[in-house]
Amino acid sequence: MVQVTLIGTGAQMPVPHRALSSCAVSVEGVTILFDCGEGTQAAAVKAGVSPLKIDIIAFTHYHGDHIFGLPGMLQTMSSMGRTDPLYVTGPAGFRKYAAPLIKAAGITTYDIVRCDISASAGLSSIDPSWPDMAYLSSFGTCHGCSSCGYVFELKRLRRFSPETADRLGVPVASRKILQQGSSVCVNGNIVTPEQVLGGPRRGIRVAYSGDTARCRALETNAAGADLLICDATYGSDQQNDAAEERGHMTFAAAAETALRAGVKSLCLTHYSQMIRDPAEYLDNARG
Repeated sequence: MVQVTLIGTGAQMPVPHRALSSCAVSVEGVTILFDCGEGTQAAAVKAGVSPLKIDIIAFTHYHGDHIFGLPGMLQTMSSMGRTDPLYVTGPAGFRKYAAPLIKAAGITTYDIVRCDISASAGLSSIDPSWPDMAYLSSFGTCHGCSSCGYVFELKRLRRFSPETADRLGVPVASRKILQQGSSVCVNGNIVTPEQVLGGPRRGIRVAYSGDTARCRALETNAAGADLLICDATYGSDQQNDAAEERGHMTFAAAAETALRAGVKSLCLTHYSQMIRDPAEYLDNARG
């Protein structure tokens, strides 16, 4: 099961009823935190996400409302006794913007490891104990700076036919090898995955836009996703020019992006502090 927790949905500055940008995606005991705005460590605990359970922090860009929560998060992890390594990733500019915040936190109880996630990376390639069917990839977005979005995907193994395996004499110990796509030798005969596996099965895909204006790359990479978590900084269509100029989207633009990408569900986020109640603008996303 994939669990998505919106920790913070605000833009620019925190307000009493809304934390700044942060979202957690968890699968099989591994949690990825997308962005870490000011106060995320407190907002995460309030949302039921323990800082100790966060394994990767993935930044979409390095504006303050997405990274200023990093030192506090790192210090909270340390004070809670963390010993497991923490992996961090982000677009170009990490050394200039994120590294000084890591240094300021003064962490000594655990290692912080930078990992590069550009093409699709299996989580097990980062840590062999993590699920080998879970993948994370990034793609460039349109925010007027070095920025990216992410796609998390939990793939599904093709359906295995134990009846066929029995008929071919495949021992139980060799069946996982076939499920993972490799052939095995049984009594001098080669048994291929195609002989015992059904067709491809659809997995679960979650796309996270980060801050971006309308963007072809977002549509392409979010195509067919089960969930798109998308920038919706401005509620009114009358603010479309301002949104484009500042590298953001309106509710309507986010909905249009989701429609073009053919996603199953859309979750709006990164609301301007001027939006008191996002529900007041939902009709703009439904139009």
